[in-house]
Amino acid sequence: MKFAVLDFETTGNQSSDKIIQAGLAIIDHDLTVSQVYRSFVKPGIPIPPFITGLTGITEDDVKDAPELDEVMMEMVPLLEDVVLVGHNVAFDFNFLQSALDQTGYLPFTGRILDTMDFLKILFPSLTTYQLGLVANEFNVQHDRPHQADSDALATALIFLKCLEEIDSLPLLALQRLSDLFAGEDSDLGWFFDAVLHERERESQQSQEGFTYYRQFALQVDDWMDITPAREHMLENPLKDISFEQFMEQVKERLKEKLPEYEEREAQKIMLGEVTRAFEEDKHLLIEAGTGTGKSLGYLLPAIYHSVKQEEKVMVSTHTINLQEQLRERDIPMLTEVVPFPFRAAIFKGRQHYLCLRKFEHKINRRDFTTPKDEVMTAAQMIVWLAQTETGDDEELNMGNRGGDFWETVASESDSCLGRNCPWFRKCFYHKAKHEAGVADVVITNHSKLFTDIQAGHQLLPAYDRLVIDEAHHLEDVAGKHLGLHMKYFTVVHTLTRLFKDSKNGQLPSLRAMLQHSLHKKAGEWIRIIDDIYSSLLDTKESWDKLSELLFTLMPERSDAAPGDPGQFVYRLLPQKKPKNWDELTALENGIHISLGDVLRKGERMINEIREEENDFGAESLLTDISGLFKDLGNERDSLRFFMKLESEDNVYWLEGNGNYRSKSLQIFAVPIDVSAQLKDYFFDKKKSVVMTSATLSVDKSFQYMIEQLGLLEAAAQDRLMTSMLPSPFNYREQALLVIPRDFPSVKGSVGDQHFVSTLVQSLADTAVATKGRMLVLFTSYRMLRQVYDPLKERLLVEGITVIGQGMDSGSRSKLTRRFQGQNASVLLGTSSFWEGVDIPGEALTSLAIVRLPFQPPNHPLVEAKSERLQREKKNPFMKLSVPQAVIRFKQGFGRLVRSSQDRGIVVVYDTRILESYYGKYFLYSLPGPKMEHMPLEQMIPRISEWLDTEPS
Repeated sequence: MKFAVLDFETTGNQSSDKIIQAGLAIIDHDLTVSQVYRSFVKPGIPIPPFITGLTGITEDDVKDAPELDEVMMEMVPLLEDVVLVGHNVAFDFNFLQSALDQTGYLPFTGRILDTMDFLKILFPSLTTYQLGLVANEFNVQHDRPHQADSDALATALIFLKCLEEIDSLPLLALQRLSDLFAGEDSDLGWFFDAVLHERERESQQSQEGFTYYRQFALQVDDWMDITPAREHMLENPLKDISFEQFMEQVKERLKEKLPEYEEREAQKIMLGEVTRAFEEDKHLLIEAGTGTGKSLGYLLPAIYHSVKQEEKVMVSTHTINLQEQLRERDIPMLTEVVPFPFRAAIFKGRQHYLCLRKFEHKINRRDFTTPKDEVMTAAQMIVWLAQTETGDDEELNMGNRGGDFWETVASESDSCLGRNCPWFRKCFYHKAKHEAGVADVVITNHSKLFTDIQAGHQLLPAYDRLVIDEAHHLEDVAGKHLGLHMKYFTVVHTLTRLFKDSKNGQLPSLRAMLQHSLHKKAGEWIRIIDDIYSSLLDTKESWDKLSELLFTLMPERSDAAPGDPGQFVYRLLPQKKPKNWDELTALENGIHISLGDVLRKGERMINEIREEENDFGAESLLTDISGLFKDLGNERDSLRFFMKLESEDNVYWLEGNGNYRSKSLQIFAVPIDVSAQLKDYFFDKKKSVVMTSATLSVDKSFQYMIEQLGLLEAAAQDRLMTSMLPSPFNYREQALLVIPRDFPSVKGSVGDQHFVSTLVQSLADTAVATKGRMLVLFTSYRMLRQVYDPLKERLLVEGITVIGQGMDSGSRSKLTRRFQGQNASVLLGTSSFWEGVDIPGEALTSLAIVRLPFQPPNHPLVEAKSERLQREKKNPFMKLSVPQAVIRFKQGFGRLVRSSQDRGIVVVYDTRILESYYGKYFLYSLPGPKMEHMPLEQMIPRISEWLDTEPS
């Protein structure tokens, strides 16, 4: 095969736009790039400034360039008998066809392949498919991104990497891929078929490096073989060894491994405090700012303690990100520096693990709802199975529709066959559970801690010592898990998985099996299934109607722009039910009765089939159906609990979005105060709980956290230690906080014209002074939208890109990567960007905080907590709103300085920080940056001056 890799630069992406540059890289039969063709093209229309900004191609470059006719005359001979390849090839292909047509040539009729498809399938764990970033990842030279010849060459080299990867796939995986695409009549299908035929002709097939089972090539082996780390050691390696002696050995090995390793004062204190808490059976609140090295600060004492005392230590993080960082960075390093073998296992929520039985079932039956997308996801996963040892969905980049696919193949307790499953010994979830069982230290997340409590401690191995990282989230996660949260689609997904239509769904699959069965009761069972169908359809209709009515209870928000996410929030008060509540409870009652009937009939039928038909081969299908029935039962009970509105200790509310109306409905019932439950589950039961985060104190005191988390009694009994670690950074030299004291103020979540234009002007001037590299934090998405367009326009001429959360597509991590990948850019973010975003070094020089991050006072949970405080004669603003906002503000500030080399500016545009009586709590809580306030006009000169002076 001969390939031609094509790339065009154009004046835009409409059909009326013109080509301004063409690039074509030819890959010969021997898989080398034999030729790269390049030419500018005279477009005959002006090049828009943003295209010049993106590509660097100017009017000067194209004014003497050849016309399209001439370029096509040179390109057409190169396109004979080739397979056309491109990155997002549809774009370039459309321009090619139109150019051929315009210049009088016949259209291109050869095969077309997209490197995007190949990357998705062959490198399922790549975090991005953007050409520049992939080239970077593969160490492919890509000197001039967004220039056609450079893009075409980079794409060609990436395509060759994909072909190499195909060569390394086991034959079985290729057969599976070819089989998957066979029904697709696509060029991709043709390609995999051709590759397979070629491979099958080879006499020597390498079988090494994989486990083969039930026609899949896997990386995972039987987990039964995994044993405790020190099984063969006769005595405890820490016998008679103190923590100090252990640390001496670790430090020596650390210095050998990392010559630049220096012991940090704060980390040393932390090691001591955590060890003491473990030894004395106490709880510990420890605030450790950025740069402390806090993960080692708790992992080393945890390893020492668990090995010496032979008792497990549980470590919990809030984000999966941090869990991954521990898995990929910290644990491997500790494995090398700790002088004896130990095991640390990562254990996540069950839905993160692939169920191999369900996946096999789905692939073999081609049970695809949206075939085009799902075949692609299935192909990714076939390749991934030959690579993954964990089966954890975080390793996969599945694209936007992948989530729905994952839901149908994720591991679930209700549909697990346990030891009866043919896949049991390879099962990813049971492997993770077993690893946690034999590990010394288990790393999990806050969600799983609470799921374990709700499951009667059946999920996690028993533990008496717990380290909670990112502990400022504990209260929030507890509320979500100990309360109730249900979406419109929670119910719909369960119903459609049971019965989508007469052909799709688990019940129709069972019905089809029964039709071929000779069993005397088959007819009776089929009638029951038909009966259930109609009840499920009725339930779906009633649920739609109930969701519609619940949605209409929410008043339209007067201050919301159309399409605002989370647009509607409405609190329901037990003592003041809405006036048509009876009509709604009647609907809920109908759903309750109807589902009760379905579950009774359904479960009885499943049990009968199980007893009667041993050789039926339907065991896994019956288990899945019975699991879905269980889900329906839980959803029915949750809905009943919500509709009763009985508990004074819970706050009930609805949320929805104006665009999707009742389909976006979410219902919540959350405990107003979780401190008693936290005390009961953790602080009374566990020997020691260590809680750490960069933000636990407010105005140098831990009182707020002690009250929120239920630690008052532990403090009174002298079972609570607290510690604030000194910062390893010199904030006076490294950070300057500037407040423009005459900045206009704003009421509510939306700025007036004067405020917005002053803000845009100031942000633009600051961005120019800091050459972009700026993160702007908003408290409302509406204000972000007000600023986005005018700021983008203003900075375009300066060559600075503006990236906006919710305005530019992509997840938080994708936006962050784009920001880091571009030299001069400004990133606008709302709530999720205030914390957990790590942008060290040059990429971030300035941080602008538009408003102090108070939570909206009318949010139901904040409202209910405030009412409770008022009843206790306390001031909700000072007791709740200010501490929450200060913690958030400190999180935001913490984005700026991430290493001892970082320097940066923080601009706070909210003058309440100077004018109000509570402003000082924000300023005093920071780790000591240089603070200055001045009139707005003096701000830019001061910033430039500070950036130009070298730190002393």
